Amino acid sequence: MNLPEKMKAVVLMGPDHLEVKEVTVPKPGPIDVLIKVESCALCGTDSSLIHSPLPGQPPYGEHIIGHEYAGTVAALGETVDEFEIGDRVTVEAHNGCGRCRNCRLGNYTACLNYGNQKKGHRANGFTTPGGNAQYVINHINTVHKIADHVSMDEASLATNLGCVLYGFETVGGFIAGQTVVVFGPGPLGLSAVQAARAMGAGKVILMGTRDSRLKIAENLGADLIVNVKENDPYEVIMDETNGLGCDYAIESSGSEAALGASIKATKRMGKILLLGFPHVPFPADFEELALNNKHIYTVRGEGWANVGRAVSFLDRGLVDLKPMITHTFPINEIDTAFETFNKRIDGAIKVISKPQE
Repeated sequence: MNLPEKMKAVVLMGPDHLEVKEVTVPKPGPIDVLIKVESCALCGTDSSLIHSPLPGQPPYGEHIIGHEYAGTVAALGETVDEFEIGDRVTVEAHNGCGRCRNCRLGNYTACLNYGNQKKGHRANGFTTPGGNAQYVINHINTVHKIADHVSMDEASLATNLGCVLYGFETVGGFIAGQTVVVFGPGPLGLSAVQAARAMGAGKVILMGTRDSRLKIAENLGADLIVNVKENDPYEVIMDETNGLGCDYAIESSGSEAALGASIKATKRMGKILLLGFPHVPFPADFEELALNNKHIYTVRGEGWANVGRAVSFLDRGLVDLKPMITHTFPINEIDTAFETFNKRIDGAIKVISKPQE
């Protein structure tokens, strides 16, 4: 594949200040893959780091954003024989250092050398150049082939689905026959509904406040959809579980009210998974947790190779992420893309940047 010397990339120049700049096309190292990016999905974490730097983030004027993307293999490192030029691929953002205790145990999204590139850590779009560019380098461990029938736009959401599957694996991994309540019909919540159904949940209940997003969920596998502005979530859950509470509460909205409801409405020994979380401290009912032996779990990223599992879910049609893709913009309109995403203009859920347009 003939490669240009320069490319377009979205560079973070300062707080809430993005520019599309012309930069040098990177060259892959011995164990790297160079990807020609076709689709890059915007994420709430992107908005957060654009507003205020996250740990390990490169300096303003250097950092290329974007961690959910898909494309085709454009070049290979000298030792790479796992892929071929032209392969259609999607990615996961995190590649741990491989040398710290956490990485040695497989917990690479919680790498103890996070942000230390000299020791081998990479997190594309966070601590290393991301995929909101025409080309990006990925370590081979973070690249996954996708089937021809899976679109690039849908494949760019594999990292998002991988986060959800990592969460389910963290809380136990086996939910067949269990009652799962999902709070928040955003990208993570809608993915969680489908993943729970695919893994055999006995009943899946989706809670939210936006009718437009709840409506999208009608064909995605939820047994009951509840607008919490009209119905008390605790009462609904107790009614649906004969007063016992749900087995799993999946909190993906980041709201304090939803987390409070999650704690209250799980059964004894129930599990609460935080896919979303409040960005400020707030009081929680620890007495409720302790007296009823309830458990709260958190996850960082798409660990334990769950993007590979997400690719399998997409390949077999166990989930359909296409309904969440509401808007696409060429890379030159990145400010409009983020405004649409952040303000949820025209019902925006997942917004895609197209670096090749």
